[in-house]
Amino acid sequence: MWPEPVQRVADFLVASQAQARLEEFPQGTPTAEAAAKAAGVDPAQIVKSLVFVCEGRAVVALVPGDRRADREKVARAVGAAKARVAKPEEVLSATGFAPGAVAPFPLPDVTVILLDRSLLVHDAVWVGAGSPNHMARLVPAELLRLTRARQMDAVEDRAYHSD
Repeated sequence: MWPEPVQRVADFLVASQAQARLEEFPQGTPTAEAAAKAAGVDPAQIVKSLVFVCEGRAVVALVPGDRRADREKVARAVGAAKARVAKPEEVLSATGFAPGAVAPFPLPDVTVILLDRSLLVHDAVWVGAGSPNHMARLVPAELLRLTRARQMDAVEDRAYHSD
């Protein structure tokens, strides 16, 4: 029995006939680095689902775990003057998921999903699945299909290190 938000993701995957594997990580996946370690992959294979507010609309940017989203690029992509990081209550309202547990699907009140093209080079990526302890593994093409995301360059030009 999954927690309710994880079950929502699992139900969506089944209904979509997705080729994905949902897993629980008891040690938790609170950061991209922790998620990568838990899954045994490079942080670039972890997909961060970041929620922005652009002129009143919720926009989700899917970016690799080793990069930061570029708010200016996100804003331009949706024709907005600016993008700001959503507040915790806005994240929950727009996505149905708590901050730190946002899955890229299903997202009831998100108008646009953007996907950084660099995610497409991997054999597989891991996405959040509704809780800080659950992730789903899928191929990037499947992530694109399920999210209907718009491909773009969504990250800051410089890489960063959180150590």
